[in-house]
Amino acid sequence: MDETANVEQPSVPLGVLLADPGLGLTQVAGPAAADRTVGTVGTTELEDPTPYLVGGEFLLTSGVRLPDDADGIDTYVRRVVAAGVAALGFGVAPVHAEVPPALVRSCDRHGLPLLRLPPATPFVAVGQAAYAAIAASRNRELREISRAQSALASAAARPDALRSVLGQLAAHTGAWSVLYDAQGTELLSAGHRPASAHLLRDLAVRTLRRDAGPTAAAVHDADLGVHLTVHTLPAGDGRTTTATLALGQAAATPPTVVHRQVTGTATVLLALLTSPRHALSTDTHSVGALVLLMLGATPAEVAPALIPGDGSVAGGSAAGGSVAGGAVAGGAVAGGHWTVVHGRHRDGAPATAGPAQLATLSGLLGTPYVHIDGPALKALVPCAADAGPRVSDRAADLGWTLGYSAPATAGDLPHADIQAGRALQRALATGAPAVVHTTDPLTLHALVAPADARDLARTRFAPLDEAGSPGAPVLLGTLRTWLTLHGSWDRTATALGVHRNTVRHRLARVADLLDLDLQDPGTRMELWFALQWLPGEAPHQHP
Repeated sequence: MDETANVEQPSVPLGVLLADPGLGLTQVAGPAAADRTVGTVGTTELEDPTPYLVGGEFLLTSGVRLPDDADGIDTYVRRVVAAGVAALGFGVAPVHAEVPPALVRSCDRHGLPLLRLPPATPFVAVGQAAYAAIAASRNRELREISRAQSALASAAARPDALRSVLGQLAAHTGAWSVLYDAQGTELLSAGHRPASAHLLRDLAVRTLRRDAGPTAAAVHDADLGVHLTVHTLPAGDGRTTTATLALGQAAATPPTVVHRQVTGTATVLLALLTSPRHALSTDTHSVGALVLLMLGATPAEVAPALIPGDGSVAGGSAAGGSVAGGAVAGGAVAGGHWTVVHGRHRDGAPATAGPAQLATLSGLLGTPYVHIDGPALKALVPCAADAGPRVSDRAADLGWTLGYSAPATAGDLPHADIQAGRALQRALATGAPAVVHTTDPLTLHALVAPADARDLARTRFAPLDEAGSPGAPVLLGTLRTWLTLHGSWDRTATALGVHRNTVRHRLARVADLLDLDLQDPGTRMELWFALQWLPGEAPHQHP
């Protein structure tokens, strides 16, 4: 592997000039000219033109001062090849009636394409044709860049902005495009994943380690036939990075000037979308809501400040605009409903999640209101009253297990928070990537008056108030989880993060204080019903 820095100048394939019928060029020696590119056309009759060459020229000569002997001709060809000349054009007549055979042999020997110019083709016509072709190629590039930049800008305004920008980048470059966070964790990707994906991640990690600000690195792996490129995304201070954008591209289609321009635009957009200001939604609506909460406002009073009247979610820059393409507009805004999400990271997340991680999860969950604290996640997702949550498989790929509440008004958010927590416990215990809280209106709850049910619950669990450590709330939580998991000691221990003997001890304490046999199915049914009506609980179908 060799790290490379490639600055591409405007050029035209030599094959374009060969194919121009007005020029009448023919190749008489050297490798395939169609594979060479020409940056400029130069004319010379010097014995040694190399001091005046910069490389990439299509060098034209009529051989006025071409050496007469084969050794001299060979020296001439060797010099221009060393100077980086792309091809040599030889004009026959009036000096030479035909291309000298020694020149043909020498160009073959040194790998220099040799083209014959007929007497009717002026040297200046070759230059005009080359520059016209370069200008036409440049115009095509500019149009392609403009189309790609427009598509990227539109993608950045979508709800799933990060994924959409990566998708457009992959479509316009043909490269596998992947976003890594500051720890080298793959957040999102688009395009065909190459076999060299692990090399791309290694390059991203190495670039991050030596990074002191925005930078880029490129590697060409001849064995695997790929070009690997990494761009770091600067944070707001311009010195640190929030993430890296990496691209893996087949060697058969190496990065062009268009690819580099498009990648540059995508890098800027992704840097903005993963910057702390965007990822953390520091907008006036969110700040105003925070001020109201700190001054004692209720969630129901604050909720309207979080959803502007145009239907877009405040702070939507993290998710790229309105959630789910305006799915929360209209009914959701008027109804003011929310889904609460709880999450747990399987490997233990960092103490403070980076902006790139937050921006990615915001886009996946469809909300800018995401809070990560160590391995735990909580989020508020605006939704319609009858809309189910948008469960993200990609969140599971990133190591998150999620629990979703039923849609709730701002005033019912505490109950929705409990629902999301229990849904998460079920997901952790069963190994499911996500669990959504559901309610069935045709239940026993509908047959019992709410006031009677609450009296039953208070009476049934009153003896637990006399319990010592760990206290009634812990005992009730253990009982609830155990009943939810059908009396499984091991799964209850997993869900609560305690030892199975701790679960047994707590439930034995509950059975003793309530004077009940927890192995009796009827008792379990009665306890489960009563648990739903404890203070702080509210079955969805009851006020």
